[in-house]
Amino acid sequence: MELNEYFQSYENYFWEWTTDEDVPDPSGYHEFNLVSIPNVGAIAYRAYVIEVLKELQPYGFPPFGSLLLVLYASQDGYLNLDGISFYLKKIEKNSLFRSTDRVLELLENINRLPRSYKTGQNKINLLQTLFKNSHNQTSSGSADLILKRFAKRPYKIAECAHKISLRSMLFPVDDIGSLMNVYEKFPTTESIIHAMKGITEVPDLEDEVVEEEITVDTDKDFIQELIEEPKTFQIGSLIKRIWSGLKIPMRHLSPGEQPIGGISDMSNKGDFNRMLLSEFANEDEVFMNRVANNEALYIQREIPPEENVFERIILIDTSLKNWGTPKILAFASAIAVIRHPKAHSECKVLTLGQTGLEISLNKVEHVIGNLNQVSPVLEVSQALEKFFEEDHKEKDLEVFFITHQDNVADQKLQKVIHSNRDRLKFLVTTSADGELNFYKHHKGTRKHIQKIMLPLQELWANPPEGKRNGGNSSSSNRKKAAVPLNYPILFPTPANKIATFLYEGEFFILSNKKQLLRTYLSDNYYNREHYNNHKIQHGCEVVIEGISAKPKGQFALARNKKQEFILCQYQPDKKLISKLNLNTKEYTELNLTGKNIPNGHRLIYFGKYFYLFHEESEMIPCINIEGTISLEYVLNDQLIYKSHGKVESEIKKLYNSGIKIFNNFSKIGINSDEELVISKYAMTTHGDNLYAFAKNFTDIEVMASQNKNVFSFEDGSEIITDSRGMLTFKSSNKNIPVFYMPSTDYGYLALGTENDFGGSEYYLPKENRLKIKEMEEMYSQYMEAFIKHVLEYGT
Repeated sequence: MELNEYFQSYENYFWEWTTDEDVPDPSGYHEFNLVSIPNVGAIAYRAYVIEVLKELQPYGFPPFGSLLLVLYASQDGYLNLDGISFYLKKIEKNSLFRSTDRVLELLENINRLPRSYKTGQNKINLLQTLFKNSHNQTSSGSADLILKRFAKRPYKIAECAHKISLRSMLFPVDDIGSLMNVYEKFPTTESIIHAMKGITEVPDLEDEVVEEEITVDTDKDFIQELIEEPKTFQIGSLIKRIWSGLKIPMRHLSPGEQPIGGISDMSNKGDFNRMLLSEFANEDEVFMNRVANNEALYIQREIPPEENVFERIILIDTSLKNWGTPKILAFASAIAVIRHPKAHSECKVLTLGQTGLEISLNKVEHVIGNLNQVSPVLEVSQALEKFFEEDHKEKDLEVFFITHQDNVADQKLQKVIHSNRDRLKFLVTTSADGELNFYKHHKGTRKHIQKIMLPLQELWANPPEGKRNGGNSSSSNRKKAAVPLNYPILFPTPANKIATFLYEGEFFILSNKKQLLRTYLSDNYYNREHYNNHKIQHGCEVVIEGISAKPKGQFALARNKKQEFILCQYQPDKKLISKLNLNTKEYTELNLTGKNIPNGHRLIYFGKYFYLFHEESEMIPCINIEGTISLEYVLNDQLIYKSHGKVESEIKKLYNSGIKIFNNFSKIGINSDEELVISKYAMTTHGDNLYAFAKNFTDIEVMASQNKNVFSFEDGSEIITDSRGMLTFKSSNKNIPVFYMPSTDYGYLALGTENDFGGSEYYLPKENRLKIKEMEEMYSQYMEAFIKHVLEYGT
């Protein structure tokens, strides 16, 4: 497909090319720089659309109209979907389609996604999820060719902006048909969320890890992580070079209350042991006279300089002029200041666009997400002025402002900088050719401190292999295989847990992998006494992952009116109580200093509220579930005590429910007994329909080669490991469907596919449509067939 063909606009169609004269385009060609819907609103600037297409290029381009509709639906704020409906109904009237309602429903589902799923890198993940393997895709090679031709001849958009008659129904068929296909795959908002989580890599954390500890050497590791990650390689490779030339003081020293050394350090008052030896050379009468009249000289104790405690705030310009290389330099400069080996001060980072937004740059994923922040404004004078108008009560505040060198010439921005030069300590300017300039404001004047010229071509000459688009299969294999949120069978319940909850009859677990898990016990309606004494525990399913919570203190779980999970945490040692919305990631906290809450109070949930409960207290603190966290005192109730006792009794039924999970897979192969071997264990039979892992004592005949979490055999069959406790088997024999098996060396195992299940009931989901089979039949039909196909390869 040609460039003109892909970007071509049509008469009486739902989108068109327009020009925003106030916004320059990075390509240098400023005409037709905006895509909009007539009488409805703007969709996106051309530069942003091109950046999105660059991210989609390895997967191929969806039809341009399909992409524009999804981009419009994923915007924040008010959307005129009625206006979209008008155009879709017109297309429906003049074409074979009679189901554009599905497309509208898809757009509404996308619009209802939580904001975190539609911003930054997650927005790219959303587009990749929706359009992956969809109908009417442009191939990756054609997509690459379109981008290269646009980079050389951006003015070609003018030809595309000239609308032509839509004689053929081909393009509406492509645009609408593609979205109808997407709707069939993702009919609900929840299905989109589950699919997005399914393509997210699960961090390889050990179950035995109880706390996240910070070590002194994490800065070096963090910089190396940035360099090794393709999306942050350019930033990471600049930081040490910036360190080598950075002349900004990393700590400020203030003299003590008393001078140090010299004549100025002498006094006429002090202890005898500090008196100058020359005073004792005087005659007794003169000596006593000098002491009595406070004329004797004493030397004061030397007081070392005191280190100033100050806080740095770094402001990063995210306006249009600071796109591309200047933005990379800006983030690299910010991280270089924050992570400098001699820096010990606290530091906050804010991005300035239409408003100021506080961000974190402590993790690689934070850097990736925030690097994608784009503001449509030309300059950030309003956001900068608003920041200085706010009341900052910090002891000592040191403000950095990082922007493009061309922005400093803007009159509005110049005025704001000049008006606040006493509060803006450092000004840093970037440029596209790698030049960094540092300025310092001192006593109302701006002084140029230094210029750092970064050799970008040299530093960026050897990116990680995953950086290269359209690389060979070996580079693509370096990526870790994605694992889904859940499988047709349950995960083994981890042995180490942060907390266990019972909420409205359901058991939940907060695991050390920062996941919220749901588990249950089998019901036994025929012999209740037997059930109470011999309960049948089950595995678990993942409800939410990526929970940001320190494994300290006490926890309670509930749901708000929107059915979103709310995790409450009480840390008695810090006098701190907090709430975290696990769905939206919204966090609020409240300091309890001065509330006089005695030791022994426990955080519990009862009747739509959290409580700091103690059975002997007349009044107990009550914490709300809805809205911002607040605390008030209420009368203690005997019902709370009874309910809490029942909850604790039920939770005890989960005692010892966790089992050891394989996390580190050193080797996978097949031994001479034709058994699957994982690390030191072989999957063996233990009688009729019983299979488990036991110590392997036979030689391994066929060994799989490892690439991240994928173990591949020579015939092309693969085993994908999931550190949460699951193995996925993909045979190169297409007659053997994909099947799953838990990875634990404790208890009897199970095998499952999308349709069949056999083995331990522990792994059987509570609600399922699986066909139950004998474990021996499942083993013969799937595992044994998988192993035989691997062994027969090449014979």
